[in-house]
Amino acid sequence: MGYRLLDTDKTYLVTGAAGFIGFYLSRKLLEKDCRVIGIDNMNDYYDVDLKYARLGELELFDKFTFARGDISDKFLVMKVFKEYKPRIVVNLAAQAGVRYSMENPDIYIRNNIMGFFNILEGCRHNPVDHLVYASSSSVYGSGKKVPFEESDFVDSPLSLYAASKRSNELMAYAYSHLYGIPSTGLRFFTVYGPMGRPDMVYFRFADEYFAGEPVRIFNNGGFEYDLYRDFTYIDDTVEGILRLLNNPPGSEEYSRIFNIGSGRPEKLMVFVDNLERALSSALGKKVVFRKIFEPMKPEDVPVTYASTDMLQKAVGFKPSTTIEEGLQKFADWYVKYNKIV
Repeated sequence: MGYRLLDTDKTYLVTGAAGFIGFYLSRKLLEKDCRVIGIDNMNDYYDVDLKYARLGELELFDKFTFARGDISDKFLVMKVFKEYKPRIVVNLAAQAGVRYSMENPDIYIRNNIMGFFNILEGCRHNPVDHLVYASSSSVYGSGKKVPFEESDFVDSPLSLYAASKRSNELMAYAYSHLYGIPSTGLRFFTVYGPMGRPDMVYFRFADEYFAGEPVRIFNNGGFEYDLYRDFTYIDDTVEGILRLLNNPPGSEEYSRIFNIGSGRPEKLMVFVDNLERALSSALGKKVVFRKIFEPMKPEDVPVTYASTDMLQKAVGFKPSTTIEEGLQKFADWYVKYNKIV
């Protein structure tokens, strides 16, 4: 099936623009001469300097406008919609982190549920051509059938973060049905790459190694069971989003959901081996992590594995970056960014 290319005459609103995926998507849109309005609250969930580094790159583009604030601030959201009249809205602002949601549940209700409600209200009162929003592979819970397909049962979340993302899907469906808002949810599978989130496992392992600390691996090293993750390189993730932006669901559908994953799950310990090799190559010397194996956390799932058939059928795209290629690009960036000799 064919798909329509980006329309550079439209204004694109990207929430979470200084976040990992939001930054890469915004930069790609700007490189294609699109007008982008970015919203981000620049919170300190992780290193704010990294967020400012991303934002600094975006502000080099004349067609980028930044509004600092929180999408849970309904006045701000409605003001941005009214002033800039975006035709395409991409909601990537959210409080991320499965484990963090165990300790700080309030922020997930405020940012992920109330914040998304405000975005839906903005789309309701200021008609848009397409609302695209971030969901998560975590909605699949501990599903045993793999690969995960978009039609699978997803009403047994294992964390509040997963529950908030599933709530977003249901809210979008209701608003699409009631108010005719074309919406597309994206279930992201472990997105990684340069300038990524420091709370993600590959980034945390690198940080722990260079701090002289052991890396903590939450599956007993595969001695009791194997932990698999569908790692998806950031460029593949953004390409999937770009192909969907100007291809909203039709009037007979209104709301739909796609997996954005590689479709090639990696055993965690194989991933760790590849990260050691990538850092060794970037440094020019052998890197071996000191490893501490701990039991898997109750909020973790043993396997994530995306079926990408629907995405491929809709827009002719299947992610292709190998874990070796992706981790090498991350390692090269990490060593340069942190000025490690």
